[in-house]
This record gives sequence, structure tokens and C-alpha cells, in this order.
Amino acid sequence: MKFFALFFLSLIGTGLTRPVSAADASIAGKWHFVIDSEGGTREVEPVFELHGNKVTGKWNNDDVQGTFADGKLDLNFIVNSEEGGRGTLGIKGTFTKYTLTGTWSFQSYEGKFRATRVS
Repeated sequence: MKFFALFFLSLIGTGLTRPVSAADASIAGKWHFVIDSEGGTREVEPVFELHGNKVTGKWNNDDVQGTFADGKLDLNFIVNSEEGGRGTLGIKGTFTKYTLTGTWSFQSYEGKFRATRVS
């Protein structure tokens, strides 16, 4: 019995039975977004930081602002789009360990997105 307890503890130490880490349970980090629009798909790799439930970071060169609570991401921030000009981008999504899915809106446009964690 003692052998099995020591063996199990050694597995925990090597990460083979790794529990979900704080990083896995957070949206902080770099993401790869695929945005579906009327003009086709767009891809962007924003970086999010999480401070409590406040989200900041960068979406291309634009400053991200929003919240993240109970697995729900809610972003609203100003972007400068080459195609659509300056406007507010809204992102509403649901988070799982490595993915975000949801909807986006920009001016009179809207659609769905999916995103995977890059780092």
C-alpha cells in the first residue's frame, strides 16, 4: 500500500496526473481567432491579460477592454479596421479549457467566431 501511495505521489510530481492549472482556467495569453463574416473568414491573434475579472491586452494594435467571469468573455473596445474604419468591436464568448466560441459585432456587421489558445 505504501508503495502505491509513493508511486501516485511521484506521478503528481511529474505532471502525469496534472490537475487543471490556473493558466488553463484563464483566458490570459495569446489566442488564434477565426472570425466568420460576409466577406469570408478573418484571422487575428490577440493577446489577453486578466486582472481579477477585467480583461486588457492587444487586438492587433488596438487596446482590448472587457470582462471575464463565470466562463463568459465580454469585450467592447475601439478598433481601427482597414476595411471598416474606426468603430467598436464587441466580442461575446464562452470559454472552455483551450477554446473560445461566440459572436462578434462591429458597426452594422456581426457573425460568429472560434478561437484556440496559442500560448
